[in-house]
Amino acid sequence: MSAHLADLGAHIASTMTNAIVSHHVRGGELALEARAEHIVTVLTFLRDDPRCKFSTLIDICGVDHPERDKRFDVVYHLLSMPLNQRIRLKVAADEEAPVPSVSGLFPCADWFEREAFDMYGIVFANHPDLRRILTDYGFQGYPLRKDFPLTGHVEVRYDSEQQRVVYEPVKLQQAFRSFDFLSPWEGMTLPGDEKTHG
Repeated sequence: MSAHLADLGAHIASTMTNAIVSHHVRGGELALEARAEHIVTVLTFLRDDPRCKFSTLIDICGVDHPERDKRFDVVYHLLSMPLNQRIRLKVAADEEAPVPSVSGLFPCADWFEREAFDMYGIVFANHPDLRRILTDYGFQGYPLRKDFPLTGHVEVRYDSEQQRVVYEPVKLQQAFRSFDFLSPWEGMTLPGDEKTHG
């Protein structure tokens, strides 16, 4: 199987020499890295080429690497149902230069790209409706960035007594705990333990 995926990766890389940066097979999956400006061309090829037939876009997600100049990876997961194979494609992006939207190729990319914009601040050029999808309208910042603070913000909830949406400081429901990771059973009392001490 990995030899087949390696051949497929070589086929894609040799056909799209200007667009593909690298390819490798790891963990039984083919992964490609492409240049962001060529993402529409690469995904069109992966969808239409008879050796690929990746006609289903499973999802798009972001990854934050704040130590890099291009701090984000935009990761596309595709499925070829006729050939029963999957592929992962990623492009590097920064905070300023937009990544071309692929919602024209795969309509489901619309909400995936909106989620990546809302959570990471990744901008997608030519997106038909790029606005927040998970956070509140006036929300400041991007919650999945590694430099996003965990406290000091407000949360939104509906208060049935006041019959309106209220803003409150974020409350952590569980106190911070320090684990020594030496023994998973030390200090725990489980149901049935009383039988062993009897």
